[in-house]
Amino acid sequence: MSSELWRLSAVEAVHRLKKKEITPLDLIDASAQRISEVEPALNALPTLCLDRARDHAKRIMAGKANEAEGEAGWLAGLPVSIKDLTDVAGVRTTYGSPIFANHVPAKSHPLVERIERKGGIVVAKSNTPEFGAGGSTFNEVFGRTRNPWNTSLTCGGSTGGGSVSVAAGEVWLAHGSDHGGSLRRPGTYCSTVGLRPSAGRVTRGTSNNLYSPQSVQGPMARNVPDLALFLDTMAGFCPHDAMTFDAPAVSFSAAVAKPVMPKRVAFSADFGGRFELDHEIREICTRMARRFEELGCIVEEVSPDFGPVDDVFMALRSQQFVVDREQQIEQHRDLIKPDIIWNTELGLKQTASRLAWAERERAALYRRMNAFFQTYDLFVTPGAPTAAFDVNLRAPETIAGKKLENYMAGSTLNSAITVTGSPALAVPCGFDQFGRPVGLQLVGKPRGEAALLQAGALYEKLVGLDRLLPIDPKPGTVPPPQS
Repeated sequence: MSSELWRLSAVEAVHRLKKKEITPLDLIDASAQRISEVEPALNALPTLCLDRARDHAKRIMAGKANEAEGEAGWLAGLPVSIKDLTDVAGVRTTYGSPIFANHVPAKSHPLVERIERKGGIVVAKSNTPEFGAGGSTFNEVFGRTRNPWNTSLTCGGSTGGGSVSVAAGEVWLAHGSDHGGSLRRPGTYCSTVGLRPSAGRVTRGTSNNLYSPQSVQGPMARNVPDLALFLDTMAGFCPHDAMTFDAPAVSFSAAVAKPVMPKRVAFSADFGGRFELDHEIREICTRMARRFEELGCIVEEVSPDFGPVDDVFMALRSQQFVVDREQQIEQHRDLIKPDIIWNTELGLKQTASRLAWAERERAALYRRMNAFFQTYDLFVTPGAPTAAFDVNLRAPETIAGKKLENYMAGSTLNSAITVTGSPALAVPCGFDQFGRPVGLQLVGKPRGEAALLQAGALYEKLVGLDRLLPIDPKPGTVPPPQS
């Protein structure tokens, strides 16, 4: 029986767990078997903790879990992967860095504790770029993670291992994090769904950038109902994170089960001519965004005024790198990749006046975005400016034929939304001429995850691409750069 359980959706698997038609141990066995089959081609889950997972499953099955905290509640014993930036007690956690290659934390991150209380069973750590910095998933500890649609291509970053692990059926749900698109670009490149929640929706627990809304934790899945289920598991107040707030009275799963259609949808391929993107990506995303009209929505091509958003993002990101990486660079410079050093040193060179300017611009953009959402219910953009590129590259070499200035230049469509404070959802919308996945980025109102997921669920049902997952890894070649 376990040999085919990996094909179930998370919602289906949890339903069968609760009816006791299957057990958590059955699902762990199915996950372990699938991992053994596909990992040689993918390298998505380099660290397994199956014995720990089975011990957890046995506690749930014996009724010895912490029922007051709802241990077998939302996930009921469903296996998940946790990004290797996030501590899991007793499990090797490297942050993708040689500095921590043999690090085994004694205590789990507060979000992992929450997921496990709610019935999630951690079976593996998913691969990530070093300290999560990068749009392609590779590091000096575990190497490169490959795209299951074409193993010659990147899966994106930095939640690349998580996206691959759900796309290939290794686990049913994947935890991740997002700063400049790390839950969204891997979703776009792997034809999965990834949500960047509003700041405070999900605890960041141990973050030293505790009062910055830039980096968030969130879910990845094969479809929107599964994603809503995992968000319900994650969401809520946490005393370790001062920005968190209570979970909604109506669950995200319940909201998605009875979706409400957005009335007015705004679409922009390039944010009013601000950003470059490959011609075919522009064409596919423009055509597929128009499909919201089939749901009865009014779709207009219009964009908010984003102002100098790329400079604002880099100023704020670089300051966060100073908080997180300054001391590590002082102690271990030779073990840290150049992109991280570059980003941190940008922050160290910034003046207080420059940071003040960035904060003023961020506040002004938030107000403009709020005014925009008085007219429109949803803002739709391409999920990435290019399709997945060569797995051996750290970033695409060009966008629309133009050479990139730095490794973050391929993430501007995502990082601009980060600055707005709005939640954003990656949803698949098609494939390019070479069979590479293409996706849309759906952007909602701040703390408007329920309406955003409803729109995503309606769109997903319309296009039906979620039915293609999970997939077996496919070898392929690297297509030439596009114009």
